[in-house]
Amino acid sequence: MHATVGDRLVVHGAVVGDHEKHGLIVEVRGPEGGPPFLVKYEDGHEALVFPGPDAVVLPAQRGS
Repeated sequence: MHATVGDRLVVHGAVVGDHEKHGLIVEVRGPEGGPPFLVKYEDGHEALVFPGPDAVVLPAQRGS
């Protein structure tokens, strides 16, 4: 999994009833765009994340 600053991280709920978590990748600390990622979530908290198989990186909309 690779990301750049400005991409979005979506972590799907692990069990029925869990909500997805959405966050903005504010820092990429791994080599060549790899994890861990510093993510700022919608509720304002930040966390260092090593995404698992339940996570997806959505590329940021880049200007042309």
